[in-house]
Amino acid sequence: MDSIKANNSTVHFNDTCYTSVNNYIKDKNFSKIFILVDENTHEHCLPLFLEKLETHSVIEIIEIESGEINKNIDTCLGVWNTLSDLNADRKSVLINIGGGVITDLGGFVACTFKRGIAFINVPTTLLSMVDASVGGKTGVDLGHLKNQIGIISNPDLVLIDTKFLNTLAQDQMRSGLAEMLKHGLITGESYWNKFQDLSQLMLNDLDTLIYESVIIKRNVVVEDPFENGLRKTLNFGHTLGHAIESYFLSNPDKKTLLHGEAIVIGMVLAAYISTILVGFPRAETDAIKSLFLNYYDKVVIPKTDYQAIMNLLKYDKKNNHGNINFVLLQAIGQCKIDCLVEDNIIIEAFEYYNN
Repeated sequence: MDSIKANNSTVHFNDTCYTSVNNYIKDKNFSKIFILVDENTHEHCLPLFLEKLETHSVIEIIEIESGEINKNIDTCLGVWNTLSDLNADRKSVLINIGGGVITDLGGFVACTFKRGIAFINVPTTLLSMVDASVGGKTGVDLGHLKNQIGIISNPDLVLIDTKFLNTLAQDQMRSGLAEMLKHGLITGESYWNKFQDLSQLMLNDLDTLIYESVIIKRNVVVEDPFENGLRKTLNFGHTLGHAIESYFLSNPDKKTLLHGEAIVIGMVLAAYISTILVGFPRAETDAIKSLFLNYYDKVVIPKTDYQAIMNLLKYDKKNNHGNINFVLLQAIGQCKIDCLVEDNIIIEAFEYYNN
């Protein structure tokens, strides 16, 4: 697969990853190489990566705890202090090996340490390969509020080696699949239709679908890098999805939802709202709901939770001038951005999902 240029970053795939990163490290002559991992990628992914890395530079490993709950400023503070203690300078590079938590947080740490050092992202989950790999969004959560602190800054390289997916649990694979399903809904039936029967897919098909997803996101972020228009379409399902994810994360009596699990619910809700407000065909909404519930467990959301989830919508990053802005579908592949939705319609959408 050919490498993909995305603004001032390049995404490399499989064997090309290691040729590219080794040439890059040799050319840049970094003073030190720092690698950020969590306990899972330290055990399962780091050895595979180090086998292919060719360098005589000093390598330091920094490990943080896994999970969205650790994607916060306190974790950043620990990494910043460790970089400082290990004498990192502005000619150092930070390689982030992990899922979206690692690449988002690691990118933010690199962009802010000594006002910016080079960084490379090595996404190891399906979600991070098709979502966090492109677009330059870095950052952390503010309490249980998703991605409130951060900047847009692209890594020099992104290395997607799909062999890392062999280490991934099935629920994590499904979480990543949600973003690929979203790419299909917002870009058109050609890609969307490929997901109608995943039982027919072979491993090589997955590589191709990942590549296509990266192309889809690249095309959007190149045209609109700072989310002034087209890039907002990538947030389909995320307005309510992020609120649901945050609500479940902040309540100890709730099961913590993976990002993709919450976004799937958000997309069903957004599809229903699209039917009510912008004429998206009801049959299409029903088909989306049926397909998603075929791949994902149903998460019952009690009526008593509706308002608390809706209260979190005010923190959505797309909001402006006090308005909560939704992305809706007029047709598969045709989005309408900056849509205002009344509370009673959101409640109807919850009822539709639950029933």
